[in-house]
Amino acid sequence: MPEGTLNIIRERRSVRRFLPKPVPREVLLKLIDCARYAPSAHNQQPWEFVIITDTQIKKTIAELTDYGKFIADAPACIAVFCRETKFNIEDGSAAVTYILLAAEALGLGTCWVAGNKKFYAEEVARILEATQGLVLHTLIPVGYPAHKPSAHKRDLEEMLHWNKF
Repeated sequence: MPEGTLNIIRERRSVRRFLPKPVPREVLLKLIDCARYAPSAHNQQPWEFVIITDTQIKKTIAELTDYGKFIADAPACIAVFCRETKFNIEDGSAAVTYILLAAEALGLGTCWVAGNKKFYAEEVARILEATQGLVLHTLIPVGYPAHKPSAHKRDLEEMLHWNKF
């Protein structure tokens, strides 16, 4: 694995403040293009993506959330939906992770905002006119970071065990 990829993984942070600069459509398309390469159980690829750039829709969704009010200020937001399959949580999470890492590689900031099983999931699905059988997995605000938080990660030795605990 190239060291650049490792650095992208190490440098990614949750960004909640964005510059008032639009993200070009081509860049947003690259994020979704990367997500479609994520692994999925039995290659079912249960995901669907909605890129939201409309200010009013972002504001409405932000107001519904408990921890995603900053979605309103992001230049874009990606709503990730999944068909209900046996492993849709795992599959959707893989796709979200690919989006987060691709965004980091492209100089963008993102944050994983919970959607699955949240009280607002059905209302977001209604607002975005999701087709029957799709459930909201995650909301991902996307933009150029106005601030990048520092990492507070546990030491490797603190969490790593060989063969047994």
